[in-house]
Parts: sequence; C-alpha cells; structure tokens
Amino acid sequence: MIIVGSIILTIFACLTIWILIAGPKLPAETDAIINEVLNNPLPELFTGKTGVDTSNGLDIWYESISPKNQLKGSVLLNIGMGASALDWPRLFVQEFVDSGYQVIRYDQRGTGMSDWVVDWDNKNPYSLVDMAEDAVAVLDALQINEAHIVGLSMGGMIAQEIAINHPDRVTTLTLMLTTGYAIDPEIPGMSSSYFMSSMVKAIPLLKYRIVGGEKNLIKERIAKTISGLGYEKIDIKEIAEVVLYDLRKRKGFNLSGVLQHRKAVEVTPSRYEKLKTIDTRTLVIHGTDDQFMPIEHGKKLVEVIPNAKGLWIDGMGHTFPFPNMGELMESILSHLDEA
Repeated sequence: MIIVGSIILTIFACLTIWILIAGPKLPAETDAIINEVLNNPLPELFTGKTGVDTSNGLDIWYESISPKNQLKGSVLLNIGMGASALDWPRLFVQEFVDSGYQVIRYDQRGTGMSDWVVDWDNKNPYSLVDMAEDAVAVLDALQINEAHIVGLSMGGMIAQEIAINHPDRVTTLTLMLTTGYAIDPEIPGMSSSYFMSSMVKAIPLLKYRIVGGEKNLIKERIAKTISGLGYEKIDIKEIAEVVLYDLRKRKGFNLSGVLQHRKAVEVTPSRYEKLKTIDTRTLVIHGTDDQFMPIEHGKKLVEVIPNAKGLWIDGMGHTFPFPNMGELMESILSHLDEA
C-alpha cells in the first residue's frame, strides 16, 4: 500500500508540475500590457446603437454600427458556438463599416447580454432554426428588410437557416468554416487524434482557472489564442480589454450555453436538399487544415448551393481571425460589393 501510495503521489506531483510549466509560453510583454489595461479605464467596446428585442420569449441583445459615408447595405454577423457579439475582432467589424456597410452583431441566446436559457431541457432542446429566428428578430427590430448574412462555424449554419427560411431577407451569404450538416456520416468529422491533442493542450490552461482572478483569466485567453494563431497574430491589449470588459460590464462566459448550442447543432437535420433550392450568391471560406470541421464540409456546401463559390485557405485550421485577414477581407468585401 505504501508503494502504491508513493506511486500515486509521484504521478500527481508530475502532473501538477506539467500543468504549471506546460502550455504555450506567453510573450515577454504580457504582464506589462495586462497591468496597463487593469490600471486604466476600459474603453467602450460597443459604440453603435444597442438594443434588445424579444424572440420566442427571449430577450436578444444587439448592436448596430452605421458608416459615416454612403450606406451600401447591411451586414448581419452570426458568431460561433458559445461566443457573443464581443468576440468579433474590432478590425473585422470596422472593415465593413469603413467600406460603407451597416454592421449588426448580436448575442446569441445563452451568451452575453441576451437571455440565458435556464429551463433548457436536453430532451426537448431548441434548434438552429430557433436560433435563426432570433437573428431575424434583430433585423425586424432594426427595420432591415434585407442584409448580407455572414456566419462563422455554427453561425454559418444559422446563416444557412436564415437563407432557407427567409430567402427574401438575404442579399448574400458568406459562410466561414462551417457545414450543411455537422454530423454527415459521409464526410470526415473531427478526428480522434485531433480531439485527444486538443484535450491535452487544454489541460495546462487549467492553471489559470485554478488560480483565478482577472489577470489569469486574461492570460488563459491569450494562451488559447496563441495555440490557434501563433505569437505574431495576436493583439495582447485587445484580448485583455475584451476579457476584462466581459467580466466587468457583461455577464461573462456561459458554459451551459455552449452545451445548449452543441445540442442545437446535433438535433438540426441536414440542410443539403433545402440549400439546393436557394439562389443566393454565396462565398464559402474554409481552411485546408481544418480538423474540427474538415474542408470536405466546405466543398460540399459549394457543391449543393447553386450560386456558391469556394475560397480555400492553404494551411489554415479552424481558427478566427484568419492568419491572412487583410486578403480575406478583400475577398469578402468584393463578394458583397458585386451584389
């Protein structure tokens, strides 16, 4: 028993040391930048018109940002699973506004300042169709008849549901890192090796959660971003401001919302046949190295949507913002302008 106990203690000690020292190394200037953000007034990260509208009994929070120049049209942004309006990078949003587009971003149900569904039933969950109706309710609240619909990952699935059920409300579709049927048995899904490596990478990040506090939660987000984009692609100050703003001025992260969103994806049937009937100009963007949602999903969308074209990014995985964001924005804006 003594030997067994010693082995267990040794394993535990080794695991603890590994958690403390493993994970991506943060840039040398991280502490200084975080301290600067912690010690200065937070900037206001929502500068547009904000409001709340009701959809299926739930309050859905939104922001609308109008351009200073002539209005070309409206863009509705649909974010990925468990994320909120705050998670859209500032430069990404500003690119649309500077190009003459009104931008609408909203907190999906279960995130941000929208209602969190507390009486959710796993046996009777809401679907992506319901979540698409939330997005349409936002357009109704702003009296926008038609918009360019942009969707990322799960948000791309919601964008498809909008185009299917409300084709008259959609000017163009931009579908990023998404699918027409997440659990399609004929298309490769997330590999077991990718799942395991993701789990292993996530374990060292627990140290930030265990220690807790605003500074460590900021470091956790920085570490996650480095894992996806690398050191050269991150803006430490922006990440720190976003995390701190979410902690101090919003409701923070909702794990239950992630689980509910995942279930919504699972229970929503294939859109392939219905997508064949839409004639919306569609741009599908996907990375060739996406192991979470393999590129075959993007190629299948181009195959089934009659007026779709694909843009495949070599070496890119399931990550956002994209590594070559400038070039990608040119393609997206060109797609919108051509309409």
